[in-house]
Amino acid sequence: MSKLTNKIEAHDRTVWQVLADKKYTVDFFQREYNWEQRHIEQLVFDLTSAFLDEHQPGDARTKGEDYNNYYLGPFVVSEKAGQRSIIDGQQRLTSLTLLLIYLKNLQESLGLAEKIEPMIFSEHRGMKSFNIQVEERSECLEKLFSGGSYAGKAGDDASTTNMAARYADIEKCFPDDIASKPEVLPFFIDWIKYNVVLVEIIAYSDDNAYTIFETMNDRGLNLTPTEMLKGFLLSRFTDQTKRNRANEQWKEAVAMLKEYDLREDQSFFQAWLRACYADTIRPGKAGSQNEDFEKIGTRFHSWVRDNLPKLGLDPEVPADFERFISVDFKFYHAAYLRILAAQESFVPGLEHVYYIDCWGIAASQAFSLMLAPLVATDDGKTVDGKLDLVARYIETFSVRRAVNFKKFGASSIRYTMYSLVKEIRGKDLADLRSILATKVEEMEYGWDGFQHFQMHGMNRRFVKFLLSRITAHVEQGAGMTTTFQTYFENPRGKPFEIEHIWADDMSQHPAQFIDKADFSDWRNSIGALVLLPNGTNQSFNDKPYSEKLPHYHRENLLSQSLCEITYQNNPNFTKWANANGLPFKPHEQFHKKDIEERQSLYQAICEQIWTFPTS
Repeated sequence: MSKLTNKIEAHDRTVWQVLADKKYTVDFFQREYNWEQRHIEQLVFDLTSAFLDEHQPGDARTKGEDYNNYYLGPFVVSEKAGQRSIIDGQQRLTSLTLLLIYLKNLQESLGLAEKIEPMIFSEHRGMKSFNIQVEERSECLEKLFSGGSYAGKAGDDASTTNMAARYADIEKCFPDDIASKPEVLPFFIDWIKYNVVLVEIIAYSDDNAYTIFETMNDRGLNLTPTEMLKGFLLSRFTDQTKRNRANEQWKEAVAMLKEYDLREDQSFFQAWLRACYADTIRPGKAGSQNEDFEKIGTRFHSWVRDNLPKLGLDPEVPADFERFISVDFKFYHAAYLRILAAQESFVPGLEHVYYIDCWGIAASQAFSLMLAPLVATDDGKTVDGKLDLVARYIETFSVRRAVNFKKFGASSIRYTMYSLVKEIRGKDLADLRSILATKVEEMEYGWDGFQHFQMHGMNRRFVKFLLSRITAHVEQGAGMTTTFQTYFENPRGKPFEIEHIWADDMSQHPAQFIDKADFSDWRNSIGALVLLPNGTNQSFNDKPYSEKLPHYHRENLLSQSLCEITYQNNPNFTKWANANGLPFKPHEQFHKKDIEERQSLYQAICEQIWTFPTS
């Protein structure tokens, strides 16, 4: 074996040094790209929070040289004959690529042109290829890069599906503090390029590369925060029989959580402790110290040990610790599992938990909010009532901000949401409903912005969510059995896609528009959109409205409502629409005025869907 083959190198590298004009493949024994929403939200939160802690309004661009660096962890590559293969770290590097694509699209929407593309793709003799080369993922990356969304197609692998979903999560959670400020975004891009650091470990043989991979992923010697918390709590038991029983209860409970995700146990403790016990949060300014909220997020086992009085635990009273595990832990664990189950499929009485998993605030905030009003003496009906009330509020908050083009990323709303956690902590159903109803009335953003709401490259997933909720609501009102799942993400049926009622052909509307951008604004208005099965909408292509209209009558009821015949043959629908004062009407032609009327109709439906219950 040559000296080079046996060599292992390690270097600290900035993101720019790692990705700019570099090429990587993903080794065969690497996992699929399987990050979930919570992982990408945590990455975005960590990066943007670390940057905002450093950046001050009025900083010169060169001041970024003095900002603190952020360590993103190691990655391992095998290099042979000039070819680099990622052995460990593709989750982070793929996620970074998605974030960079988002930043590229965001800056274009703000009229900026910072140098990002070399970290995403490189070009040789006119041929573009992405820097992380996995052939089956290229189409998804290309669609995200050029249009900000990827609808998917039959045969996509799990990695491709996850990448499209995680990109949408980045759009949703990226904070307004950066996204809406063209004077700040270039600083953040600089910081990502030059201040975010990884350790690059290079092996020059497959044997060495795989040994490093095993060393980093398979040793399993370090205790997790969950295990250290258990050890501390059980050490306060004096009765060995009770300690053994509590240990078995703990192990079974943690195993149930890990069936959802290997780190779900840690997410549970973070959500529970923040919901019920955290009193403080770090101020959003440079140099601030971590408080309860942040400490629970990083080292909750240490936080518990240092804050026993907040948890009602006296270190000299074993019975306190016995109660904490046998009563409190058991109760909140069951409630958390209830939320997880409701996220996976419709659970009667908890439908809104499902909705906010599809579109809502970060899971780290949503779970704490939902757990906050619970008390260990609540029965099952009360638990479900509280969970669904909070989920209703979260959905209303998220939708009303989104239709007003406002972000609700974790760092943007963390103080608002954490203040609400403390306000609703331990409240009974009546008080909880009253508090949340008042919060809805006092929301800064109402429905007025809906008249100008439209789809753009950065909100396609939300538009599909909104149309799915509207379509299902209309059909259920008319007595049909379709659900939101039918239209948003139906694993057992053909996927639905957003259909533009107007074809992308301005010549079909002569002398009506100032320019192409004006036409595009009208065409992308929410009132000019419906949902159709994948393939059906594509088959329409550039057909004029008069040719599309007969086909719409064979689709969902929201599409059918464009047609005159729908109002003649559907008494359940017309009775429901009239009873609810919804301004449905047929549209034999579809001009600007028709779009405005449909826009008003959709707004009226949304106001009905998201009316918060007061009793």
